[in-house]
This record gives sequence, structure tokens and C-alpha cells, in this order.
Amino acid sequence: MDSTSAPAPPLRRAGGPRAWALTGIGALALFLAVRVLTSEAPLDPPAALSDFLTLSISVFVESLPFVVLGTLLSIVVQIWLPDGMLERFLPRIPVLRRAALSLLGILLPVCECGNVPLARGLMVRGFTVAEALTFLLAAPILNPVTILTTYHAFGWDSGILVARIVGGFVIANLIGWWISTHPRQQDLLTPGFEASCRHDHGAGGTRMQRSAQAFLSETGALLPALAIGSAIAGAIQLGAPRDLLIALGSHPLWSVLALLALAFVVAICSNVDSFFILSLSSTFTPGSIVAFLLFGAMMDIKMVALLRTTFTGRAIAMLIAAVALGSLCIGWGLNLVA
Repeated sequence: MDSTSAPAPPLRRAGGPRAWALTGIGALALFLAVRVLTSEAPLDPPAALSDFLTLSISVFVESLPFVVLGTLLSIVVQIWLPDGMLERFLPRIPVLRRAALSLLGILLPVCECGNVPLARGLMVRGFTVAEALTFLLAAPILNPVTILTTYHAFGWDSGILVARIVGGFVIANLIGWWISTHPRQQDLLTPGFEASCRHDHGAGGTRMQRSAQAFLSETGALLPALAIGSAIAGAIQLGAPRDLLIALGSHPLWSVLALLALAFVVAICSNVDSFFILSLSSTFTPGSIVAFLLFGAMMDIKMVALLRTTFTGRAIAMLIAAVALGSLCIGWGLNLVA
């Protein structure tokens, strides 16, 4: 890196404000249409608007503290942590290195949305895309807060807690290995973020000045995406045909697919999702509950909006498919042997 390089310009949000606004409006219109077509009762626009605002704001407010915390931890990793300090404690063998990074969430109890800026910080520091993704996918599940809340909701006897911990570790590391085989991992990143990774964040101004600039840059990139993601999640929840989801609850395969869809749209923080899904545990199969807890913690509509600040659309589509397939296999397999 060139130590005399100028500070990097603030990151541009992928697609621009107009694209985000059109996406939000389109999603709202689509899922309001679904609500009208699937509901027997007529739609009450004032009540629907109130529900939409309540759902969207609740998702945003629940996620915001973790995004800010993740951004602060990212700044510590990028700017305040001495060069080579974190790397010294990690194995040199790639598969073991990724496994160690996937367990880093034990020390950093941040939910999935807060891990996005932290994963960005790892890549800015020089970690590979595969290593950062392994951390990003595993950390929301393998952190003490998530483990504790899952235990309080389901205990040990049901096997749901063990399946979530082991499944989260396995899926994250398999995807990390898969991404590591990509010949040019940097092609999975947006051009703007890839440019910021090449910038020397150790140059220009005091550490406090660089920290303030990094905080403004990260929040400027992530908060609009979080707001749009929250709005889309609220719109989808408003239009989701819940009666259909519950009707599929006892089937070993369809129950898993139904809760994968539910996990994607409700966008609940991994630290509290166990208590949400506990209310459906008497209706849905254990495997579908595990699939919900795995997929929702790694990938939901809010996370997609946040990931779009860093990864290309094609890369995100690949990640969604891989995480969904892994969660489906674990959930369906658990139903077959239970």
C-alpha cells in the first residue's frame, strides 16, 4: 500500500438512493397486492399503513444498536488494533484459520446486522473474502447471547440448540471453503468497497480523526440500506399469507420450506429469534424450527440490503442459495430421523 495515499472517499451505496427508493416502493406495492389477493377480509388502508410502519420501525430500531456497535468494533479492527496482532493468534492453515474466525463471535456478541460492518473491517484489514464471510455467517449463531436465548427457549433436550450451533458452524465453514476456491474473490465485492480495501487506512490524520471519518463513511453506507431493508421486511410481513404457512407446519419438507421463507421476511435479530419462533414450535416440526434459526440468523431481507453495500448482486444470490440449501438439508434431515 502507498503510505502517502489520500483518505478514501466515502463509500457509495450500491445502486444509489433512487434505486433503493424504487426497490422499497416496488416491494410495498407487490406485497400489498399479495395481502389483498390472499386475505378474505377487505384491506383497510389506514390499518395496513399503521401495521407497515410499526413492523418497519420495529425492525429498524431492533437492528440499529447492533449496526452501530458493529461499526465501532470495525473501526477498532481497522484503525486501533496494531498490525499483525489479530493475525498472530490465528492458524496459518486456511481451513483452520476460517474455523477460528467462525468462532470469533464467541468474543463479539453482535447480531447478524452488526457483523456486516465488522466483516467489512476484516476485509479492509487484509483478510480474504472467504475468511470474512465465514465469520459473518457463523458469528450471529456462535455468540453467547444467541446461545443463551436459544437455550432458554428450547433447552437441551429438544436437540434444537445443538443442531443450531453445529449447523451454523458447518454451513459457515462449508461456504467459506467454497468461496476460497473462487479464482478471484475480489470480483464478489462491489467496485466501491473493493477500492476502499486497497486504501491505506493507516494514513492521513490522527487515529481519532480517521475513526470519525470511518464511522461517518460506514454509517452513511449502512444506515440507508438498513432503513430500506426494514421497510421491505415490514411490507413483506404485511402481505405474507400466515394461514398458508401454518397449514404447512406438520409436513417434513414443506414445513422447512415455509419457515425458511418466514425467516427471510420477518428479519428478526438472531439474539431474540428463538423466542419469536417458540410460539410456533407446537405447530411446526423440530427440523423446520432449526432451519428457521439457521437461515434467519445468516440471511434475511434486511441482511440482503446491508450486504448490497459490500457484495455484488450475483454474489448475494449465490450466498442466499447456499445458506438456504444448507439450512434445508439440516432441517429436512432432522425431520427424517426424528
